[in-house]
Amino acid sequence: MPVTIHLDDILARQKMPLIDLAEKLNITLSDLFTLKTGKAGVIRFSTFETLCEVLQCQPGDILEFTKE
Repeated sequence: MPVTIHLDDILARQKMPLIDLAEKLNITLSDLFTLKTGKAGVIRFSTFETLCEVLQCQPGDILEFTKE
């Protein structure tokens, strides 16, 4: 997959459990897990904005594109 999700790394650095992030984003744990594993086909900009705000990061900290 050419897009890598670094959500686990960010959560580990901030010592934030996935369940806490799901609550702050107001999404289900299942939906957040789908996003975290790179299986999500769509993410709303509003959710992504809140994700960046809660984690105090930039979009490029979460997503990385690499050519295969």
